[in-house]
Amino acid sequence: MMGQVRAVGATMAAATAKHADLRWWLCAMGGAALMLTACGRQEPPPAAAQAVPVQVFQTRAHDLPVTFEFVGQTQSDQAVDVRARVSGFLVKRNYVEGAMVRENQVLFEIDHKPFQTQLDAAQAQLSQQKARLDVARANLARVKPLAAQNALSQKDLDDATGQFHSAVAGVEQATAEVETQKLNLSYTYVRAPVDGVSSFGVLPVGAYVSTTNSLLTTVSTLSPMRINFSISEPQTLEFRAQQQNRQLVVPPDRHYSVSIVLADGSEYPHKGRITFADATYSPQTGTFLVRAEMPNPNNELQPGQFVRVLVGGATRPNAIVVPQRAVMHGPKGDLVFIVDKEGKAQPRPVTVGELSGPMWRIAQGLEAGETVVVDGAGKLTAGAPVQVTGEAPLAAVGAGSASAPAKSATPSATR
Repeated sequence: MMGQVRAVGATMAAATAKHADLRWWLCAMGGAALMLTACGRQEPPPAAAQAVPVQVFQTRAHDLPVTFEFVGQTQSDQAVDVRARVSGFLVKRNYVEGAMVRENQVLFEIDHKPFQTQLDAAQAQLSQQKARLDVARANLARVKPLAAQNALSQKDLDDATGQFHSAVAGVEQATAEVETQKLNLSYTYVRAPVDGVSSFGVLPVGAYVSTTNSLLTTVSTLSPMRINFSISEPQTLEFRAQQQNRQLVVPPDRHYSVSIVLADGSEYPHKGRITFADATYSPQTGTFLVRAEMPNPNNELQPGQFVRVLVGGATRPNAIVVPQRAVMHGPKGDLVFIVDKEGKAQPRPVTVGELSGPMWRIAQGLEAGETVVVDGAGKLTAGAPVQVTGEAPLAAVGAGSASAPAKSATPSATR
């Protein structure tokens, strides 16, 4: 019995080994077949890169008008302090604070009574001196003929003459005192020195006005209106270098046009001119002061307003401009894509200048006659083929002007 069991076990082991050999052979044959299949297959050629549709712009050289933009502040041409010239109690204010006033208009009144009393006393003194003069004149008229007849001594004549001249001087002195008191009385009516807009009253009615607190208000003229702005020393040197290199041409006789933009973005309708450019550098502000003068017939401008100052008249000869959307801004600088002779896109680093409407002036990096990608640049890489679908039109650069914003707090291209 045990012998039969061993025989059956041996037969099963032999069968298992035979099946294992068969499985190994099949796997080996399958792997070889796969290897032969792989070796016999060839990779298809890579598909050609698809051209990116783009719109382009042909660069050209233009004489580009330039408008330099700065931050300025309005200032009255005359801001006159209104001060009391005599001491006394302030009894009346005759104007509305902040309103327009006319030259010679009475703004304040100081108590008149003490000054009227002093005037009355001076006039009485004048009358007294005139009476003394009449007596001295009559006395001299009597003494002269008697002295001529030797009826009176020369001393009598000299005394009469001296009394007469003394009386004349007394009248003159009394007359001057009357005029002084009249003037003091007139000073109790404090008048506007110029036409302009008034400020608030410094002292209330009832306050005592003296030489130590004589300021009552301020009146500021409104037309013409000054526009003060500044140019930094680096800007001055930059403009000067650009002029020497013929990158910037200033107007003849430096007759720049000046316009301003108000805080709400509206452009002021009147044009002005530059009237002053300080030759002295301010160490406190690091700038040179420049002043323009602007007509203000309707009193639209008020002193102290902040405005954008646009100084025009200069040009940049042979400037290269491209549409704004052609310039790509990155952490390493600005660049554009140009289309080379093989119809492929190539990145080109550029240095942008000022804006001219929808166009950037390119200070460095491009020349006239190059093809710049305008639309579709965001999909491009270096060497990518492009398909030109159209050309962007040239903006009316000559009709507008390039706007160069200020690089410092407040400035000008006028130097």
